[in-house]
Amino acid sequence: MTQPPNQPPQGGFGAPQDQPPQGGGFGPAPQTPPAQGGFGAAPQTPPAQGGFGAPQPPATPPQPPQPGYGYPHQPQQPQQPGPYGAAPGPYGYPQQPPQQPGPYGAPQPGYGHPQQPPYPGMPGAAPGGPVPGPQGSRKKTALIIGAAVAALLVIGGTVFAVSGGDDGGGGKKPVAQHSDDPKHSATSSPTTSGGEDPENLNKDRQAGEAKVLWYKPAPDAPASGADAPGMWITGDTAVKAAYKQVFAFRTADGGTAWGPLALPQKICAVTPQKSADDKVVVAYMNGGGDRAKCNQLQQLDLRTGEKGWTAEVADGGLFDSAMSVELTVSGKTLMVGRSQSGTAYDLGTGKKLYDKKKYGAACFPAAFAGSTSRLIQVASCGAGTGKEHEEIQELDPATGKVRWTQTVKKGWEVTRTYSVDPLVVYLTNRDKKAWNISTFDKNGKFRSEVKANEKFAPRCGWAILERELQGCQGVAVDANMLYLPTDSTVSANEIVAISLADGKAKWRVDSPADRPMAPVKVEDGKLIAYVQPSYDTGGQVVSVPVTGSSHKTTRLLQNPQGAADVEDAFYDGVVDWTGGRLFISSGRLSGDDDSKEKLMMAFGN
Repeated sequence: MTQPPNQPPQGGFGAPQDQPPQGGGFGPAPQTPPAQGGFGAAPQTPPAQGGFGAPQPPATPPQPPQPGYGYPHQPQQPQQPGPYGAAPGPYGYPQQPPQQPGPYGAPQPGYGHPQQPPYPGMPGAAPGGPVPGPQGSRKKTALIIGAAVAALLVIGGTVFAVSGGDDGGGGKKPVAQHSDDPKHSATSSPTTSGGEDPENLNKDRQAGEAKVLWYKPAPDAPASGADAPGMWITGDTAVKAAYKQVFAFRTADGGTAWGPLALPQKICAVTPQKSADDKVVVAYMNGGGDRAKCNQLQQLDLRTGEKGWTAEVADGGLFDSAMSVELTVSGKTLMVGRSQSGTAYDLGTGKKLYDKKKYGAACFPAAFAGSTSRLIQVASCGAGTGKEHEEIQELDPATGKVRWTQTVKKGWEVTRTYSVDPLVVYLTNRDKKAWNISTFDKNGKFRSEVKANEKFAPRCGWAILERELQGCQGVAVDANMLYLPTDSTVSANEIVAISLADGKAKWRVDSPADRPMAPVKVEDGKLIAYVQPSYDTGGQVVSVPVTGSSHKTTRLLQNPQGAADVEDAFYDGVVDWTGGRLFISSGRLSGDDDSKEKLMMAFGN
């Protein structure tokens, strides 16, 4: 939608007068970085992940975290140009300065696990500065979106501006092979029997309250903590990765479905999504030392626990190490992203399909996101030059062929993809302290930007070395609407439905309890949302019709009051709703032997 010179902007997205439009000539209105890390998380800055040489924000002392969603509103600031080369947006919404980061979200008073000290690559760690401690706050359970797509990575820093035009090489080619042992190993599970309630959480359960179907303690972890990424529900099996093991439980009673499966070293990345035939890939370290790389891949069958193919991810070119990788699934393709490149594998066989490397004058693949039929690549171009910018591309998952390219204006970074199909991206401009949410059609053409004058609070963790495109929870998207939770204190908030066609808020719904709620997924024409528990009330699962004139909540599940403390204490918790059951699991293990930490929990009627 380009504009001729000296013409006024059309439809609110015009380019500056007397200047050629960039990136398609449309310009979303800039917004202020929202409070990433909702559900009780500490305020966070936009990730310092710029496209290979983007300026880093100065380190600032952390601010005390505010409870729940509620961050104080900030004075209005002047608007800045949007990411697609247009003039400042015409909407006049107040701008706020970025919030300060905290690890995993700040706990609320008296509950949850203590914060861990920062370590290299810890999600949420403040770059170049200290990480705020608990400061008397309480950890909140977060949400994982069932329709979310996979996250991948980028490393920022001026060093990449001088890395030259190496298309790769320098490391051995990745070769997939079958595991020596196709069966799971017989190491001990947290618990192996089903239906147990040793802490009697169902005691004094009131009429109308659901039951704790089962729950599992966490496995032993180092005192420094350990990652527990991924949670996959398939058929009658719930699968969870934690530290060096993958556990599988029967969804009905929590009995062991298979395994647990043990890996040689700690798990460092997983495919957040499973394939249509219930396959996932887990990455683990190639050793236990400080220089170990996250380059060992293991394919798993979620139904049986059998190990499939294995592969070692090779380093790319200079400054393109497999020290840290991120995995995404698109159809039958697994994309493994390094800092400046990606390698695609056939998910079923492990056969290498293609590499995505430097293209053009100086464009390096920086991050990927996938869905059932789409694969999105974000590239960083011209680092350290006056033409520095990012590009969004859609790739053919099977071949890597570029279907379309969309240029992003200099200074703007594609930080998240709230959805891949349809494509909804969240962008930040650190220099301008601004944010923007833009939507695109199937051909990559700009469609709309979010115009709602709100302070939203999806929970988006961030890491020092990676750009997690699909790292957000508490946000849902369907074919027509984007659903975002508003920022709030520990009291009730709203979910706002925003049209993808024009970016305007169409309807909103209040939390049915005096607690914040956030989207989980959209299924069968209804939005599923999770309402957080309080100290004396269990959480809820509710549904909201997405069409028609009424958008009132209907309670699907009321969790028991007796389990509220445990429900609210999962460390960096993730949530899913499937088959009429609510599943909660920890996203990280604290390593505190005295905390009686839980790994996973299920509620149902």
